[in-house]
Amino acid sequence: MQRKGAVTAKQVADLAGVSRAAVSRSFTPGASVSAETRRKVMAAADQLGYQVNHLARGLISSQSGLVALIAAEIETPYRAALLSALAQALQAAGKTPILIATERSDESVRNALRQATSYRTEAAVVLSGMPDTALTEMCLRHGMRLVLINRDDAQPGTLQIRLNDRAAGETAFNTLLSTGCKRIALIASDAGTPSLVGRIEGFEGAARAQGVEISRLISGATSYATGLQIGTQLFSRPDRPDGVFCVTDLLACGVMDAARQRFGLRVPEDVSCIGYDDIPQASWESYQLTTFAQPIDEIAEAAIDWLAAPTEDHARSEIVELQAPLVWRQTLPRLAPS
Repeated sequence: MQRKGAVTAKQVADLAGVSRAAVSRSFTPGASVSAETRRKVMAAADQLGYQVNHLARGLISSQSGLVALIAAEIETPYRAALLSALAQALQAAGKTPILIATERSDESVRNALRQATSYRTEAAVVLSGMPDTALTEMCLRHGMRLVLINRDDAQPGTLQIRLNDRAAGETAFNTLLSTGCKRIALIASDAGTPSLVGRIEGFEGAARAQGVEISRLISGATSYATGLQIGTQLFSRPDRPDGVFCVTDLLACGVMDAARQRFGLRVPEDVSCIGYDDIPQASWESYQLTTFAQPIDEIAEAAIDWLAAPTEDHARSEIVELQAPLVWRQTLPRLAPS
């Protein structure tokens, strides 16, 4: 059986009774073409099953429309939600997102960026790791725009979107203290990302400012299992805490389950808890976790706005700092009215 070849633009032009150039203009947004010609072309394209080869067009124009989303730990609820928001925003802007999954290391991110350049992507949104300056410069020379999310090192010609994590850490400590907690603990993974480090430093700085000694448990992956393990260790102590700040919601869910299921503790009567991210599970009835909400839609909007700006606007680096508001739920006691 002979394999049927792909429908060509010339075949569409012949059926519509127009030129090949008219077909190209009909499928180019903003191109000059009459309504009647466009109608004929679209009718012929539908009849023949014609599809524009955007990749081939991009190779000719150096505008592929491809945007790489480079991320590690894509299975975590927060990262999955952010990737979904970015992908939908890119598609609405007429771009095609491609996902390149990486490990947490900078070397893995460097390899991902090299892979992205080989596919002539227009831009890359980096959600984990930090490419070195030499690689960043190479990407910029190739015309690739870079968006760095939750990274703390300035890179020329890039957009950095980051949150005020240090302020959130300070707020977490002061909130636990103001609700009457006396034995306060900080729980974190050992991922060491800039965003997690910022939350840790903010929390510890606020404790020092108040002259309060805190417990500090930092180990393992950023996961529910780590939270369950750390919580089991923490609540086994005779001086167990009555207030904890977990630098992610996944850790907080594990800590809360250790407290309630393994030690019969009540939340917030016996132990108060604050998380960070506001993942979907945080609002589930079994958790109702007080947490800082990542502004996912604002992050996606800032990235798309910058990528859509004229090329000359990307000559210098730009930093967008966003806030993560505290969402008060049932893992903290209500403050008495002042």
